[in-house]
Amino acid sequence: MTINKALLAIAMGLALAACTNQQQAADSAAEAAEAANEAQEAADNAAMAGDMDAADAAQASADAAAAAADAASTSADAAASATDMGDADDAADAAENAADAAEQAQDAAEEAAASADAENNTDGQ
Repeated sequence: MTINKALLAIAMGLALAACTNQQQAADSAAEAAEAANEAQEAADNAAMAGDMDAADAAQASADAAAAAADAASTSADAAASATDMGDADDAADAAENAADAAEQAQDAAEEAAASADAENNTDGQ
């Protein structure tokens, strides 16, 4: 019985780790999508302020945030469909890295908008 319990505990641990990777990747994809939306909002605000150089810079950053959000989503899908723990972990890490890139692009878009004295109605996350 002890060996069966040990094997069951190992299997449950592996299943929990897989769920954790999937959840981490899904959370990262959601964070990246939010950052992309806020970056686009900053770009729109810069354009409304009338400073085309700042608007162009903010839009470029918003585009980078959107690309990073797409990458995070793709990585989250890969984590969800991974059949190997290592692959799921790698995909979750890639999603987290893409979310970080989206957040950095969001910051750049907001800084560009601020340089145009544009309205800032993002929530600052």
